Amino acid sequence: MRIALVVSQFNEFVTSRLESGARAALESRGLRGDDIGVSHVPGSFELAQAAQAEAATGKWSAVVCLGCLIRGETAHFDVIANATADGIMRAAQATGVPITFGVLTTNTAEEALARAGDGPTNKGWEAAIAAIDMADLFARLAS
Repeated sequence: MRIALVVSQFNEFVTSRLESGARAALESRGLRGDDIGVSHVPGSFELAQAAQAEAATGKWSAVVCLGCLIRGETAHFDVIANATADGIMRAAQATGVPITFGVLTTNTAEEALARAGDGPTNKGWEAAIAAIDMADLFARLAS
C-alpha cells in the first residue's frame, strides 16, 4: 500500500501538525519511506487539483488531503470550504482512487489546534486511517 499526502501550506501552524498526525497513523499501520508521498500546495483550494493529479499517476492506493480553513469576517471562508469539499469529492470520483478529506473548517485558531494534537484524535490521523480503510475496501472490491 502506498499513500500520498497533499498538504496545504496556508495555516501551516496547523497543517504541519495534521501532516505529522497523518504520518504517525500511516507508520502505525506499517507504511514507511517511499510508501508515503507528500506534496505541498499553497492553500486548501488547491488540494483537489493536486490530489487528482497524484491519484492519476497510478502510484498511490489512496490520497489524503490536509488543510485548515479558519473563519474570517467575510464569505470567503464559506466559498473556499464548499469549493474544497466539492473539489476533493469530484477528484475521487473522477479518478476512482480513494481521496480522503482532512480539512479543518473552524471558527478560531484555537479550535483548529485542538483538532491537530498528538495521537488518534488528530484529524490528519483520522483522514490517514480512512484512506487505508478505503484503499483496503477498493482492493477487496477489485479482486
